[in-house]
Amino acid sequence: MFYEIRHYVTKPGRREEWLRFMEQTVIPFQRSKGMVITASFTDEEDPDGYVWIRRFEDEAQRVEAYAAVYESDRWTEELGPAVADLLFLERSVVTRVVPTGGSLLR
Repeated sequence: MFYEIRHYVTKPGRREEWLRFMEQTVIPFQRSKGMVITASFTDEEDPDGYVWIRRFEDEAQRVEAYAAVYESDRWTEELGPAVADLLFLERSVVTRVVPTGGSLLR
């Protein structure tokens, strides 16, 4: 099992719009395609910062979930362009992490 910790930067003044879009549209859509979203956060120190976490059982499950989401017509035609409008995509940071034996996230 591993997690993706995804750090995003919204365009100035658009974080609230991004949060609504994520919570009402993106997260439900991705969950419907098999993604396991475990957390969603705002950055307390950065007014444009946002962090979310997804969990995968293994690499095969990640590849399958990515294909289901990012190769879908809805993502390519609707959701992806909206994401690009709200975020500085080039500033996104994705970190893959594996929980240690003492982690509550195992």
